[in-house]
Amino acid sequence: MDAFARLSLLLLVSWLAQSCAAPPPPDPAAPGRMTRQIVAERVSAVVVTDRGSLDSWVTRNFSSSQAPGDADGGSAAPITADGYFLTADHVLSRMAGRNVFLIYGQGGRLAPAKARVVWRSEAADLAILHIPVKTPYFYQWTPADQWLSAGTGVVHGGIATGFKSGDGKLGTSLAPEGGLTRNRRFKIDIPLQPGDSGGPVVDAYGRLVGINSAVEFLVPMETAFFIDSEGNRPNTRMIESVIRDDRARNSGDR
Repeated sequence: MDAFARLSLLLLVSWLAQSCAAPPPPDPAAPGRMTRQIVAERVSAVVVTDRGSLDSWVTRNFSSSQAPGDADGGSAAPITADGYFLTADHVLSRMAGRNVFLIYGQGGRLAPAKARVVWRSEAADLAILHIPVKTPYFYQWTPADQWLSAGTGVVHGGIATGFKSGDGKLGTSLAPEGGLTRNRRFKIDIPLQPGDSGGPVVDAYGRLVGINSAVEFLVPMETAFFIDSEGNRPNTRMIESVIRDDRARNSGDR
């Protein structure tokens, strides 16, 4: 057996062992004021519009008279110090021929910048955007080599309800990430609204668990009952690799 085959077998055995293992009890820590401060410092929105600039809208405190009437969008999560953001792919579903902007919370001061789409995955409902701006307030991922057990306390940072909703819990256990791990969907028990898509799901320590994707309701007799919301957690090493490659390709532009 050659070295590549042995490595592949080792990765497969490791992945199977993790998949079959029982998750540990959830971390008992609950999100608190510090968690919400971390989220507030990193609040970010995606706006898709025909407009060439959003400066007048933002500088006038998002006055309705200056709002782009054709805007689509959602939320985003800064994940590096040099302008890379993660959002939900469906937030960009109507971007063809239009401009994509990120409004980034630079420690509380909101600033718009035109964004470049780096990577998209419709299957994973995830996308990476980049703006040519320093982003010192960004999220660190929860450790890839540790369990995220069902019952772990979380909050979300979607722009529609992230600052209104209470704490929630992870409804799905996520095993440690392996070399063969792909995108994983998970449940949280916090209702989402339009605009929250693409926003961060964060643990009690302010670390990024994943990205808001969808909400599920049961509608018997025309009355909607909330069931759960859904997020996505990518292979974080894959995301880091995509960003490294993009930096290398565009290093001359910075």
